[in-house]
Amino acid sequence: MTANPLKALTAAGQAIWLDYLHQDILATGELKRLIADDGVTGLTSNPSIFEKAIGDGSSYDARIGQLAASGGTETKDLYEGIAIVDIQGACDQLRPAFDRLNGRDGYASLEVSPTLANDTAGTVEEARRLWAAVDRPNLMIKVPGTGAGVPAIRQLIGEGINVNVTLLFALQAYLDVVEAHLAGLEVFKASGGHVGKVHGVASFFVSRIDTAINKKIDDQLKTADEATAQRLKAIRGQVAIANAKVAYQRYLEMIATPRWQALADHGAAPQRLLWASTGTKDPTYSDVLYIETLIGPDTVNTMPPKTLDAFRDHGKVAATLTQDPAAAEATLKEANALGLDLNGVTGALVEDGVRLFAKAFEDLLKAVDDKRRRLSDKTAA
Repeated sequence: MTANPLKALTAAGQAIWLDYLHQDILATGELKRLIADDGVTGLTSNPSIFEKAIGDGSSYDARIGQLAASGGTETKDLYEGIAIVDIQGACDQLRPAFDRLNGRDGYASLEVSPTLANDTAGTVEEARRLWAAVDRPNLMIKVPGTGAGVPAIRQLIGEGINVNVTLLFALQAYLDVVEAHLAGLEVFKASGGHVGKVHGVASFFVSRIDTAINKKIDDQLKTADEATAQRLKAIRGQVAIANAKVAYQRYLEMIATPRWQALADHGAAPQRLLWASTGTKDPTYSDVLYIETLIGPDTVNTMPPKTLDAFRDHGKVAATLTQDPAAAEATLKEANALGLDLNGVTGALVEDGVRLFAKAFEDLLKAVDDKRRRLSDKTAA
C-alpha cells in the first residue's frame, strides 16, 4: 500500500486539524477514524460550519426539540446547548492524542460570538463562560485577532485559558498577537500558574489573500504595459504563500529570543502558526496548493474535508515552508511596489471576515429558531 501523505505531514512536524464539525462524525466514528488512520490531532469550528450542520437536514431536530422542551427559550441558548455538546464530544475523542502528546496537541476549538469582534470586555466574558461550560482541558476558545481581540487574548492567556486566534491576515496583526500571547504567559507565570498548561495557535488565513490580490492583479493587467504585466503575472498566486512564509520566519525569530527562552525553560509551548482557509478557491490551482507549499515543523494546517481527502489521495510532502525565505520577502516587496496594497487588502479581509462570520452567526440563529418553531408547531398539532 502507498504511504498516507497525511501521515507523512505528521512526520514532517505539521499537525493536521479538521476544519469541520457535525454530530454525525462523532456518532458514526468518522472522527475517530480520521484520528486513527490519518493522524488528525485537532478540530476547528466556526459559525459557518455550525450553520451548515444545523441548518441542513434534520440531524439536529431531536436535540433542538429536547432543549426547547427542557425550558430553553432563547435561540442563542439553544445553539450553545448544541455546540457545547458537540465540542465536548470532539474534545473527548481527541483526548487520547492530547494525553499522548502531553497537551501539545489534541484540541477542539469553539468560537466566541462574531458580534463581539470589536468588544474586548464582551469577548473576555463570553470566552470565560464557554471555557467553563465545555470544561475540557483540550478546548481552545477562538478569538479574532482584531484590535479589540488582542487585549482579550492577553487577558485570557493570563488566566490560563487556551486561545485559538482567528482571522489573521497581516504580518503586523500576527506580531501583535504574538506579543499578547507572550505577555499573557508572563502574567500567568507571575501569578503562580504553570505555563506548560496554557496553549494557543495563531490562525493565519491564506487563500483569501490570493483571491483578493489576484483580483487586483487582473484589474491592473487590463491596462498595464508589457514590462509591468510580466511583473504582475510573476507574482500572481504567490503572495499568500509568501506572506505565510514570512510570518513563519517571524515565528522562528520569536522563539530564538531570551524572552521566549525564559518561558520555555518553565515548560511553555510556543503559540504555533495554524494555516487556515487552505481550501483552494481558484480552480486553475492545485487543490492541495496551500498544503504542499506550507509544510514545516511546529505548525498546524486545518483542512476542510474535501481538501483533506485530496491531500490523502495525491499530496506531496517536502519541507517547503522554509524554502527561500528571501524570495518570499522579495515577493511581498514586489507586491507593494506594484501598488497592490497588501496592507489595505489584509485590513479589508479582516473586516470582511468579521462581517461574514457575523452574518453566518445570524443565519445560524435563524436556522435554530426556524427549526424550533416548526417542531413546536408539529408538537402542537
